[in-house]
Amino acid sequence: MTTRRATVVGGGLNALGVVRSLAADGIGVDLLVGEGEAGPAVHTRLARVRRYADTTRDGVVNALIHQARRHRRPARPLVLTREEDVAAVSCARRRLADDYVLMLPPADVVTRLQDKTGFAEAVAAQNEIAPRSLAIRTPADIDGIGALAPPFILKPAGRQPAYLAHYPRAERFEDAATLAAALAERLSVSPAMIVQEWVDGPDEGVHFCLQFVPPDGAAALSFVGHKLRSWPRATGGTARCTRASSAADGLAARTTAFFRGAGVVGLASMEYKWHASCADYVMIEPTIGRTDHQEEIATLCGVNLPAAACRWALGEALPHPAAGERSSVIWRDPMADAKAADVDPAGAGAFDMPIVDALWRLRDPGPQLADWRQRAVRRLRRGLSR
Repeated sequence: MTTRRATVVGGGLNALGVVRSLAADGIGVDLLVGEGEAGPAVHTRLARVRRYADTTRDGVVNALIHQARRHRRPARPLVLTREEDVAAVSCARRRLADDYVLMLPPADVVTRLQDKTGFAEAVAAQNEIAPRSLAIRTPADIDGIGALAPPFILKPAGRQPAYLAHYPRAERFEDAATLAAALAERLSVSPAMIVQEWVDGPDEGVHFCLQFVPPDGAAALSFVGHKLRSWPRATGGTARCTRASSAADGLAARTTAFFRGAGVVGLASMEYKWHASCADYVMIEPTIGRTDHQEEIATLCGVNLPAAACRWALGEALPHPAAGERSSVIWRDPMADAKAADVDPAGAGAFDMPIVDALWRLRDPGPQLADWRQRAVRRLRRGLSR
């Protein structure tokens, strides 16, 4: 049994990619998952799944403390895959620091950059390029949307479960009147929202830079990719993606400069979109203190960022930034990709490279087999209900 172990929190597709990335580097994983959570990662054979019953915001902290009793020190690397866990762990870092290497930015940086209004302020402070935006906290703020040009994109300013229970994570509005009506209604469930000017362009114009920024000031490791499909189309998460070679150097340098200037360390990423009017990429939003949904695409192309983070936490040498790079592949979230393809079958472009499914792996078939089983059960139930 390997003595190099890490703790990963979360059961989703993101966590599954992290577990597989760490396993590829010979790092064992204890996967901490809430009771009743049925994400694909809980079916992997590459991690020891540990369930915890308290799924409230602070429940994950108590679960991590309980989990620490199972292993002896030295402290283990901790990899987070969900935004809400980053906030909870950041607030409890004193309670966790003896048992885990957290690799988080300072608490004030986490709080500021997890809030989209705080991110907009950080972008302005560094003279970076981003869509013009407006924070909405009170009804009086709604009048300010007249200074922005339609169409608009509306998002909650931070992670807001009450908002997301009723409304999309990101939604496009074509005119100010419709947006104003939506804002007036949503202020009843949201303490803060942000309106941005829409950046026109296809999903392929959305790029991302995944990074591990060592807390000791060593050179950041980067992988730059771009989306081929999103779901929901144009406003949603990654359905399929691949390496973006032509933009890699420029976006990696910009991301590193921004993160260093903002005080970001650890695993993080930045999303960009090509803006035709200014002929440049604009910053859309960051991911701080955790891995991204499509994190595994970097590993599949030879840049294993979760393993690099854990190597740093374990006191091992980091790989050279160019070490291990290999031919590009396409990473695909099968469920999201199928929905996007139904809407736009030709929307993924033509790329002559292998496609790697986020669920299916011959070495680790459990997540795909569980998905097939769940689909069969749903079809059977629908048939019996008719």
